[in-house]
Amino acid sequence: MAGKTVLITGSTGGIGKATAIGLAAMGARVAVTGRDPERTRAAVADIAAASGNPAIDGYVADLSSQALVRRLAGEILEAYPRLDVLVNNVGGFWATRHVTVDGLEHTFALNHLAGFLLTRLLLERIMASAPARIVTVSSGAQSMGKLDFDDLQGERAYSGQRAYNASKLANVMFTYELARRIQGTGVTATVLHPGVTRTAFGAEDPAAWGFFSPLARPFMKAPAKGAETPVYLASSPEVEGMTGIYFANRRPKTSNPLSYDTAAAARLWRISEELTHATEPG
Repeated sequence: MAGKTVLITGSTGGIGKATAIGLAAMGARVAVTGRDPERTRAAVADIAAASGNPAIDGYVADLSSQALVRRLAGEILEAYPRLDVLVNNVGGFWATRHVTVDGLEHTFALNHLAGFLLTRLLLERIMASAPARIVTVSSGAQSMGKLDFDDLQGERAYSGQRAYNASKLANVMFTYELARRIQGTGVTATVLHPGVTRTAFGAEDPAAWGFFSPLARPFMKAPAKGAETPVYLASSPEVEGMTGIYFANRRPKTSNPLSYDTAAAARLWRISEELTHATEPG
């Protein structure tokens, strides 16, 4: 990865931070993002120390805000003449319904729309850097997901688990649709399940911990193990040219049957464009 530039969202802890360490250790310049300035600075120092690579840059942005997604994209475009890999990793779980500054349901806004908008804003630069890769971190929860196009914001009926499952299915559908749209550009789009990993996931919403039994924690993967698949998809020559594929444990897997509905994926894309006011190429 020497000479390559990588952007990883949501990378001040957990899988994102471990992915940053893994790619930095291979020689990449890595840009990490977080919401808290102090935590972001600390993560930059930790990643540099753990990888032995000082080429780590930190950016502060709450990606549930579309204005801050746009600001981050502008900063990235200004800082890097090329972008070889984008890892859409940021995400969260809320057991109770929250609304973002844009008036959107928080889970859908952060887990899906943030990555959708950031990818759209950076896509021209990524294509100019081809061969390049876009890697999106989903979850095994996608297999239980279903998109209710009449209630994507969970206004009529909200369940934290249902919203999370739907957002992770949206990650897969977005990746497949993106792969179709950028076919032949030299940019690949893949999506993955990192495995159930010990992270601070859901920590902001105390009610969420009911979904994650403390008894299960000893059986969860360490973040470094959870990062193995995103690191592999971002760097390995074995997956060069592979696109529109869902991976788990570094192997292609079949995703939720609903994810292969091309009409639904195109509909999700159009709605996502409307909700993010995305007019950029792609």
